[in-house]
Amino acid sequence: MSPESTGQNEHNLTVYRRGFRTWRGNRPFWAGLFTMLGGVPIAYFPYADLHLGNMTLAMSTTAGAGSLIIGVLLITLGLTMWFHSIVRVFAGVAAILLALISIPVANIGGFVIGFVLALIGGALSVSWAPGEPKADEEAPQDVPAALPMDERHSESVLHGATVPQQQVG
Repeated sequence: MSPESTGQNEHNLTVYRRGFRTWRGNRPFWAGLFTMLGGVPIAYFPYADLHLGNMTLAMSTTAGAGSLIIGVLLITLGLTMWFHSIVRVFAGVAAILLALISIPVANIGGFVIGFVLALIGGALSVSWAPGEPKADEEAPQDVPAALPMDERHSESVLHGATVPQQQVG
């Protein structure tokens, strides 16, 4: 083994973190996360039992199936925002509508927690737009090199500069 370093080796965690950052930047990541987090309490609370000592408090309602469907649809819409971001506006509007429907159906929208999270996720999805790549630096404004020689000559004469003529050979 040589004591000389062959360069800095990147750790796998750094590589995965950079890949995840790139993946996250190309889609409405936070919108999908908030929408999925909003679907969990909406689907969970109607089927949950709260144990307080020896007493069991059942929070089930008559619309348990409706709240389960709303919660599963919100989770599905969150995944759709992540993996098929082209339909982000539709998924955002659908998430907002499902969040509003969850108020009367699913224990006041999952005790307002799921309602607010799904509403924020839907709004983020509707408002998200893909980023544009950075523009390269512009060419100098003196005499454009893309113009033919006669147009460069006429433009340089207007500005008082002289441009040498090409030799035809």
